[in-house]
Amino acid sequence: MKVSELLAVPHFAGMNMIAGASGKEREVHTVNMMDAPDIIHFLNQNELLVTTAYHVKDHPDQLTELIRMMSEKGCAALGIKTKRFLKEIPQSVIDLANELSFPIIDLPIEISLGEIVNHTLRAISDKRATELSLAFETHKQFTQLILQGKGIPKLLQDLSQTIGYPVQLINQHLKPIFKTNSDSELFTFMNSIRKEAFTLSVKNTSSIAFSLRATRQAYTLFPIYFSEKKIGFLSVMGDIQHYNPSTLLTIDQAINVISFALMKEQALKQQTRSIRNDFFLRFIDGAFPSETETLHRAAEFSLPNNQMYVVAGKLDDTDRYFTYTERQQTIDDIYEFIEDEVNKGHFFTLGDCCIILFEIHQDSSIEKSLLQLQSMVLSYFDKTISFGVSNISHTFLQTKHAYKEALDALKQGELLKKTNFIQTFQTKDVIELLRLIPEKELKTFYRYTLQGFFQSKAEEEQTLLETLSVFLDTNCQISETAKRLFVHRNTVVYRIEKCEEILGKSLKESETTLQLRIALRLKTLLEL
Repeated sequence: MKVSELLAVPHFAGMNMIAGASGKEREVHTVNMMDAPDIIHFLNQNELLVTTAYHVKDHPDQLTELIRMMSEKGCAALGIKTKRFLKEIPQSVIDLANELSFPIIDLPIEISLGEIVNHTLRAISDKRATELSLAFETHKQFTQLILQGKGIPKLLQDLSQTIGYPVQLINQHLKPIFKTNSDSELFTFMNSIRKEAFTLSVKNTSSIAFSLRATRQAYTLFPIYFSEKKIGFLSVMGDIQHYNPSTLLTIDQAINVISFALMKEQALKQQTRSIRNDFFLRFIDGAFPSETETLHRAAEFSLPNNQMYVVAGKLDDTDRYFTYTERQQTIDDIYEFIEDEVNKGHFFTLGDCCIILFEIHQDSSIEKSLLQLQSMVLSYFDKTISFGVSNISHTFLQTKHAYKEALDALKQGELLKKTNFIQTFQTKDVIELLRLIPEKELKTFYRYTLQGFFQSKAEEEQTLLETLSVFLDTNCQISETAKRLFVHRNTVVYRIEKCEEILGKSLKESETTLQLRIALRLKTLLEL
């Protein structure tokens, strides 16, 4: 309890503060009696010392040194029975106490020091019991909000109403998560220091206070730990570091409940992320039997069937870590940061790579977004990350091929020994144009063009199509085709004649060879 609160106790009605009144907010945690001149060695911080001043009655000026040393130790106050053995307190002692803001209390002569000690300890005990009861009820109230499913926003709203200050919840990267008011000034401030990779030092401190120069508005940040290395902040719009202890106690209880709620949300988030990653991996592996089922599953994860880019990202130099655990922890931290920063994308992690599906908007620039991510990763983590970007995927189903393009672009940049790069996939042929055509139409064209081959045995069909593909790739050169297939020239002639017989057309016609080239490309594209 504070010195001012102690003086308000009914049993101490006769006490008066005769010096150091500006220090009345000092905390009193315990009390001691002076029974020897060397009492200073046995005093502790926030301790009230009461005395009759018998040991200094002949040399009252010695109180000066006692007060100085008590102030240096952080003691709460000095209570003296001024009318017991001292005629008066020297003015030099009064002046020093006022200078140090160290309270000197005039104790009533009719109350014994033992009674003063007992009443003081009882008052401190009663106050602490009240605070513990308040803490219990507050913790119970906030816990019920979470258990009832009302969530952190409702908890923050009740906390704000209880303490009378607007509050916000900020993650470890100073990004607002929940807030009770639209404090644009704080948002602007936090955004500016985020761009400078500003790091708050929270070690060995319970809160951090600051004020904005433009508005002189004070804020207090209370750290919230919700996992081993992750930390967030509860921002209170006001400087309440030395405010009413009950207010700080209420905030502490809210922080405890918020911490557990955040750990729960973190676990649920990781589970959801794992399920999403599993879906995308199965989609890439072709595990779903039909397009309808694939789109239905995608809709469950709010994945749109719109135009988008697929981006594959990978940290540079991840092989330089001493342990696998250190390496994986760094990757997880950075990818989680990127996931929180991606506003217009859908995020997955597959192995060491992160996959982002960027929807195409009129006001969006994928290159600008990726450059910003690279800059923030470098600023916050002192690491670099590279990205491979696919061509436009016009439907969600096409992201399967776009994913491979993004990985190819990423590998292409790695082969060139580049770091912190953004590599765009370069279309090698007409495949990208063919993807603009509905898959159903492509399959119809493929079957119509090569329908005669489907009547043959599978082994013979494969041999003839392979020969036909090489023959067309070599510009219809018999000798070159035989060389590439490691067969006799006459074998190639026989197979080509067989192909013309099946097709009912001559391979010397340019229109026929064009259709066949496209159909054979479709065979690879459609994985037939």
